[in-house]
Amino acid sequence: MLRRYTRPITTPAAARAVRDYNRPFVSLLSDFGARDPSAAICKAVVLSIAPDALVVDISHEVEKFQVRDGALLLWCAVPYMPIGAHVAVVDPGVGTERLPIAIETARGDILVGPDNGILGPAAERLGGIEWAHVLENPEYRLPVISSSFHGRDLFAPAAAHMALGVPIHVLGPGIDAAELVQLEWPVPEIRDSEFLTAVIYVDTFGNVKLAGEPSDMLAAVGPVEYGQALEVRLNGRGALAAAFWADTFGRVPIGELLVYEDSYGRLCLAENQGSAAARLGLEEGSAVSIGRA
Repeated sequence: MLRRYTRPITTPAAARAVRDYNRPFVSLLSDFGARDPSAAICKAVVLSIAPDALVVDISHEVEKFQVRDGALLLWCAVPYMPIGAHVAVVDPGVGTERLPIAIETARGDILVGPDNGILGPAAERLGGIEWAHVLENPEYRLPVISSSFHGRDLFAPAAAHMALGVPIHVLGPGIDAAELVQLEWPVPEIRDSEFLTAVIYVDTFGNVKLAGEPSDMLAAVGPVEYGQALEVRLNGRGALAAAFWADTFGRVPIGELLVYEDSYGRLCLAENQGSAAARLGLEEGSAVSIGRA
């Protein structure tokens, strides 16, 4: 799970918008991409059941089969969504023994998807799991269930019905939250005043999300002022580059590296108007250490 990342919605206006929204709401996230019709079909299934629903696409460009990427993007998005049903489908185990599930959270949202860990971090961020149920009731699925497209046949119909107010317990038997699959995430370490971490996600700009919070890094390296240089090392290969501790990209010259807290409270490494991932040869799982220059 993404430990301690449970920040609430950031403004009173945003909180009111979520609380007062009264239209059926469904969001969709997947690794389907835009070339094939899979994402549109899921949306159409929702609308065929709940024609007044507002359906928002979080993303359909999750890296193929990368459940952890999907979990992170869902975690980023759900606090800013109206209370509703949120479907996440990154499902390399589709058609196997893995369970199709729905989770009701403390905020009142329903998360729908495979039991492969993709829903857990978002559930935690929405206040935790109140109930979890297996999707078994044939009344809330399509008449024919394929072995390879549960997004269409199971998850989208279930989400639509629950967005209309069908209670989660009607969908199928309950399951203990402790029995749900949980993802493993890199755990940062502090060693000899260095912060040892790993890449957990690279965004479309080439900005690199790292395991841990800014406070974790500062606990390792000590107090650092904005504009102060830090030393970034890769995989124990020695000093590689200087990166400035900054609050945003424009605080450093174009082409310079910076370490910063992103808009979701995560520790990140970036290049101003460039790709830190490409420049440093970083990808998910790459080891990174940060220390004083």
